[in-house]
Amino acid sequence: MHHRTKGTGANPLRRHADRTRTRMHAAFALTCLLAVIAGFALGRAAWTDGHRTAENLARHRHTVTATTVGHTTYRAGAQPSSRPVTVAAATWHYPSQRAHTETIPVPAGTRHGDTVRLWVDGNGRATGAPPSQAHVALNAVGIGTGALAGIVLAGGALVALRLRFVDAGSARAWDSEWAGVEPLWSGRLRPGQGAGDD
Repeated sequence: MHHRTKGTGANPLRRHADRTRTRMHAAFALTCLLAVIAGFALGRAAWTDGHRTAENLARHRHTVTATTVGHTTYRAGAQPSSRPVTVAAATWHYPSQRAHTETIPVPAGTRHGDTVRLWVDGNGRATGAPPSQAHVALNAVGIGTGALAGIVLAGGALVALRLRFVDAGSARAWDSEWAGVEPLWSGRLRPGQGAGDD
């Protein structure tokens, strides 16, 4: 059991495996701290980039009033599980001298000749609204949380794997030491030991 007392002032009951476990727990705590910092940094970067993109899109997108020129129909959603979308042919002007006619999404119950608000790009083509602040914030939180969770899970998996090796080695060392101590402690003779042997 000489490996228990390595180092000046070492605790004789503290094994190398115990010190390794302590280091692994400290490493995991440090990993969690780094994960928080990285998650915050990535989330903040995503917020800044998303906010800048949203502002840029908002400068090039405009709302116009479109007038429906046909009856509403239904179109399949973008995803197989999405609900059908109500659409209708509509016309609008943007810029003011250029007329556009396209089939666009409209609220359910829209009739021929009704007006709807529509987002268009700089060329007057129908497009979506620029990302809202809530959308940008949700995306930033998702990226930051994902980074935090990924780093913590990866670090936790590595620490858990290392601890499994440490525990296996500790168990083997314990079995080896116990094989030498148990016969003396219990009074049981070891194989090859005579009754008068010490």
